[in-house]
Amino acid sequence: MAVEDALYLTDAYLRRFEATVVAVSPEGVRLDRTAFYPTGGGQPADRGKLNLPDGSVVDVADVRKSPEGILHQLAVSAGLSPGVPVVGEVDWPRRYAHMRYHTALHILSGVVYRRIGSGITGNQITAERARMDFSIPDFDRTVAESLIEGVNAVVHERRPVTVRSIPRAVAEKDPTLVRVAQELMPDVGVVRLIDIEGFDVQADGGTHVSNTSEVGTARLERIENKGAKNKRLYLTLDPVDSAPG
Repeated sequence: MAVEDALYLTDAYLRRFEATVVAVSPEGVRLDRTAFYPTGGGQPADRGKLNLPDGSVVDVADVRKSPEGILHQLAVSAGLSPGVPVVGEVDWPRRYAHMRYHTALHILSGVVYRRIGSGITGNQITAERARMDFSIPDFDRTVAESLIEGVNAVVHERRPVTVRSIPRAVAEKDPTLVRVAQELMPDVGVVRLIDIEGFDVQADGGTHVSNTSEVGTARLERIENKGAKNKRLYLTLDPVDSAPG
């Protein structure tokens, strides 16, 4: 990643921020700092809006990583140019849903790893559900329900969820930290870790809630057999009263 200050990496709850336009191209707008999460790691990009100095507002329709930095794709051309100050606002209900589901998948991965020793072969998050793929030979609905019960046990333990970083060389020496297939591991020198206190630590670049209690109750939606070694589990989360802040 280039010059941006990726604010979402250190504060997932930041939903409004000030920034300056760095570059404008047909592919999108680059800012000197951003709280908008770009598509990656199974988590969709944030949406939201940019408030411009003349009082106008333009929707952020998509956010993507590029070799130059994070690109904010706007719903309409806003006539922006380098040096223009903007105020970004993240679509918070959508982002918070992604955070809850992402943490739920980390808990699920931890349960599977502890019980079965299986890693992750894929995952996908939306604001309505999430799915995770595992390499589990014997997998049926009874097993899946048991895994969801394990997730809810951790949710109700109200464990803190924190972020820290370690050098990639250190992370590669500990196979428990990287649950995805090696080819899915990003080429970075410093590895960001999501630590569910006393339960699970995994390398990850997404946004998460700060306590497992915020995940809410998980429900098994369905399972799918994607091959001899690849099993897929879909889960949903019960609504929560309100997002923090």
